[in-house]
Amino acid sequence: MLTREEFIKGYEKEIAYQKHMIENLGRWFTLMFVIASIGAVVIYSFSANLIGLILGIVLMVLGILAMLVFGYGIYKGRINVQKVVDDFEEKLHFLENK
Repeated sequence: MLTREEFIKGYEKEIAYQKHMIENLGRWFTLMFVIASIGAVVIYSFSANLIGLILGIVLMVLGILAMLVFGYGIYKGRINVQKVVDDFEEKLHFLENK
């Protein structure tokens, strides 16, 4: 049988893990922002050169698309963490009233 302390510790560990993963997604989001920014700088700097222009556009588009993906992951991750916290509070309340 699962003790109350083990139950609480397990939920706390899961919540901490999910928050850590959201932080990792935030780091990836920042990296993709930097890549998109580099693309913009390359476009500005090498607009007279076709290869530089194409490289800049590719970097910028890939960076922006990746930012959208990671941003969505962060959004859904935060919703999921809130669901886990709500479920934990509901189960803890049930155990206290038992």
